Amino acid sequence: MNVVFLVIVLVAFVTAAWHQLQYTPVDPDDPDEISPMAGLSEAVVESAGGAVELAIGLIGVMTLFLGLMKVAEAGGMLTVLARLIRPLMTRLFPDVPPDHPAMGAMILNMSANALGLGNAATPFGIRAMQELEKLNPHPGTATNSMALFLAINTSSITLLPTGVIALRAASGSAEPAAILPSTLFATACATVAAVVAAKAFQRLSRPPAAPEPVTMTAGDAREAGASDGGDREQADDPAMTRAAAESATGYPVWVSYLFLTGLLSLIPLSILYGRAIAPWIIPGLIVFFLLYGVIRGVRIYEVFVEGAKEGFQVAVRIIPYLVAILVAVGMFRASGAMEAMVGWVGAFTERLGLPAEALPMALLRPLSGSGAYGIMASIINDPAIGPDSYTGLLVTTLQGSTETTFYVIAVYFGAVQIRRIRHTLAAALTADVVAVMAAVAICLWLFL
Repeated sequence: MNVVFLVIVLVAFVTAAWHQLQYTPVDPDDPDEISPMAGLSEAVVESAGGAVELAIGLIGVMTLFLGLMKVAEAGGMLTVLARLIRPLMTRLFPDVPPDHPAMGAMILNMSANALGLGNAATPFGIRAMQELEKLNPHPGTATNSMALFLAINTSSITLLPTGVIALRAASGSAEPAAILPSTLFATACATVAAVVAAKAFQRLSRPPAAPEPVTMTAGDAREAGASDGGDREQADDPAMTRAAAESATGYPVWVSYLFLTGLLSLIPLSILYGRAIAPWIIPGLIVFFLLYGVIRGVRIYEVFVEGAKEGFQVAVRIIPYLVAILVAVGMFRASGAMEAMVGWVGAFTERLGLPAEALPMALLRPLSGSGAYGIMASIINDPAIGPDSYTGLLVTTLQGSTETTFYVIAVYFGAVQIRRIRHTLAAALTADVVAVMAAVAICLWLFL
């Protein structure tokens, strides 16, 4: 991440400096005219402020969904989900024990992403990273499971891109949900690519050598025994004992496959009834989690507040990471480097089905969610293009099929203080490229 951050900033600075050296004011008396370097400076300040505002905006949704997740965890839901989907998850994440809380948190994150609930998915994903960090033998360095999880997260199969459908409807689209099949196809291809890339790259990116074992003296052993008294008391808690007993054995294999088949059956249902289901999802999740906690005997209010406190702390802790990556991206855009890249590549991609109007969207999406969203909105609201043209359908498919990769990596790794990301970025960007290619291919087939 150090190299990526430095390269983005240096490219932005060099580009802005080149433009500054060639800059001639159109109207020297116009106080509103901004030179390239002055524009770069403004972008730095605005991006830093925007990063803090984004983190503050996350606090509410983080506290809400981490509170709900705490209720689900206290009621044993994560254990049940982990046991149901164990056959698949144990093959994808062999380094994570099947009954570990990380399994349930990852499943909830993937489920929220599949339903297009990006805000709801983030707290679950951060909780998964916190649990994966507990299994990390090298704090500060991403494990293979972390890299694979984030690669899947940034390319997650999307059954219901609710936000994009809403924007298409607001733009006057005759068929707002027309992108459901194209988004599903592109994200499925991207997820397969993410898994393959992460598994391939992990062979080339070896973790550091295992730490030397520490020899414990008798005095150290006595101190350790005294310090973990609280842990032993927690282990004797009846609720935790019950959860451990429930997770000791998995469900029969046929139950797991029946559950996975039921999940797959949601794909055609989401395509047929996605627009009608979308408004019910978030309220339904809240009611479901709380009722589940009541049925399982959880003191839902106290447990919810306990989990919400964690959400507030996490949201504050990620601010420095957001400032770093969003300032770099803001500089990259303001310097003109993004515009220059589009000019070089646009003529080639036009022949492959990716119009020059849509290219900035494809390039900016991994870097800036708000920037890509703005480009998409301007395209589909342009009377000359519109939401139901090929270009309009393509950019909305791209919005629903790709993720803000750098933002996700900054937030999730920042939450657990990971500095060495190893092959995570390479695997995630591979999935992004495949998502763009698949989106172009399916849109050419369906809409042109």
